[in-house]
Amino acid sequence: MTDRQDVIVIGAGAAGLAAAAALSRSGRSVQVLEARDRIGGRIWTRLEPGLAAPVELGAEFIHGDSPETYELLRQAGGSAVDTSGEHWSLIDGRLQRRTESLLGQVRGAFEAAEVLRKPDISLETFLAGEAGRALPEEARAMARAFVSGFDAADPRLVSLHSVAEEWRSGGMLDSSQSRPSGGYHTVLQALAGALDRARVQVRLQTVVTAIDWSSGSVEIQAERLGRPWRASARSAVITVPLAVLRAAGGAPGAIRFRPGLESKQPALDRILCGAVLKVMLRFRRAFWAGHDGGRHADASFFHSPGKVFATLWTPLPVRAPLLSAWVGGPAAARLCESSDEEIMRAALDGVGTVFPGYDVEAELESAHLHNWARDPFARGAYSYLGVGAGHARELLAAPLGGTLFFAGEATDTTGEPATVTGALRSGARAAMEVIRHSDASS
Repeated sequence: MTDRQDVIVIGAGAAGLAAAAALSRSGRSVQVLEARDRIGGRIWTRLEPGLAAPVELGAEFIHGDSPETYELLRQAGGSAVDTSGEHWSLIDGRLQRRTESLLGQVRGAFEAAEVLRKPDISLETFLAGEAGRALPEEARAMARAFVSGFDAADPRLVSLHSVAEEWRSGGMLDSSQSRPSGGYHTVLQALAGALDRARVQVRLQTVVTAIDWSSGSVEIQAERLGRPWRASARSAVITVPLAVLRAAGGAPGAIRFRPGLESKQPALDRILCGAVLKVMLRFRRAFWAGHDGGRHADASFFHSPGKVFATLWTPLPVRAPLLSAWVGGPAAARLCESSDEEIMRAALDGVGTVFPGYDVEAELESAHLHNWARDPFARGAYSYLGVGAGHARELLAAPLGGTLFFAGEATDTTGEPATVTGALRSGARAAMEVIRHSDASS
């Protein structure tokens, strides 16, 4: 049994580290417990010798304006680079430059049908209805592909209200995208550097198995380096991913709460966890830059609708022989059951489809993949709202008994769920809730 702390933070991802830093600044003593042997959660950067671009096994992009992320980059002496560039789609066997916004047509159909004023339905139900059938088939296909690939969502389950909110004018479709120069590990460096080590203990390889709690008291049961381990505190901030919270007791990575989280069950039922697979393919040379007479030298994204790995992207503006192959949604959920070798081969097949005439396997130097669905401490990618979810994120984020506080991207209520920005904001919000409750009780 360790010394009693003011707060125990479960999880050393972006949300947990942000919460721990804010709590330590307020003078609280904090223990951060992390099951893995590293910090970062679903941020995981690999730096490969001789490769100018980082290999991001998890989070990679900064979506829109994120002052929190940009400030952390500034603190670490880093910066962000704009990833805007050309998009090319494989149409009738040939890469063609994308000019017309098919998603813009779908957004227009949402607005014309005033979907936000009507009861919530799934995206697929809308597309199958009168307003959806009026759209060109290619626009409907693009809508399904976008929510699957970008939101990691199942079109048959995702809330139409959430999609329409995300796509409305000035929203996600119109946002810029960037990535941390040199990799997201720069953000982790800043988060770790913000911890007051006189007040914060970080314990890695500590797998929490049970949390017993009552008003003003938390008892943690865990396994640390293969041995039973316990800790206690006045309160706890829970930052584990949504799918881990939903995991049945006894499953690898699951946490048993006593008392249970019955009041959270409506939120846990309506916030869904998507699946994604990203395979990072390092080649001997960036052969795509010279393909078809060099027409694609400034390409950022390649799309092959209908294929398993329907999206590829380059590390532009960094020029490096690296391609990211991406699949999300139901197709990713099915493929997650395959072996890593089968997944990597499917990604290579996707590259070969876009660039016929190249022996992509001969060009390949290495392939990198982390199957987050099989990771017991993630159990999937990021969250999305199911039909009728309403204020489920607010319910999931609400503290219990002034003792358990909740953070993580799935609990973000600022409009940035499923992102690193949302995770950072949720951690800061949970820390402030702890501080306010503690001050009010003293």
